[in-house]
Amino acid sequence: MVVKKFRWTVLTVVPLAVAVSLAGCAYVGGGSMPGMGQGGMMSPTSPSAQVNAADEMFVIMMIPHHEQAVEMSDTILGKDGIDDQVQALAQQIKDAQAPEIELMQSWLTNGGMSSSGDMSGMGHGDGMMSDGDMAALEAADGAEAARLFLEQMIVHHEGAIEMAQTELDQGANEEVIALAQAILDTQTTEIATMENLLTQN
Repeated sequence: MVVKKFRWTVLTVVPLAVAVSLAGCAYVGGGSMPGMGQGGMMSPTSPSAQVNAADEMFVIMMIPHHEQAVEMSDTILGKDGIDDQVQALAQQIKDAQAPEIELMQSWLTNGGMSSSGDMSGMGHGDGMMSDGDMAALEAADGAEAARLFLEQMIVHHEGAIEMAQTELDQGANEEVIALAQAILDTQTTEIATMENLLTQN
């Protein structure tokens, strides 16, 4: 479930629990990305590759990162007077990232992990918006809201791409690496679309 206000909690990292969680999850069925789309179901009985610290950190940090992108998208979708192309992009981002959140949460919860403490590891360096940034988007209207959404989401996507690249360089688990590659590819394309939309407004 997407939390409206961001008071992120860090998921307690128990390497063995995460290893059990991810090692027990392999994908069956079709779809363009493992675990996603029609037929992209998970089988808890098929073993997967090993899990390392980079895999764990990617999953733990990407969940709140995606949750914020979905909230930003919901904010712009709830406004009147927004360019149709911007609204279509916001819907596309939400439709892509909401299932990815569920997938990553399943990797953690299947290992019996719980959440506690503050999410202090996330910041603007990861592309995350501050409370002030989110308030500014909420308060904006029309073309100004569309512009602000595009500018903020470009920065947000750039942070996600950096995180995904780190996973590709350092990760070990094949499912987590596949998700990171999908995020990198999708969000790189979306950045180009957003930059183009900014030139039109």
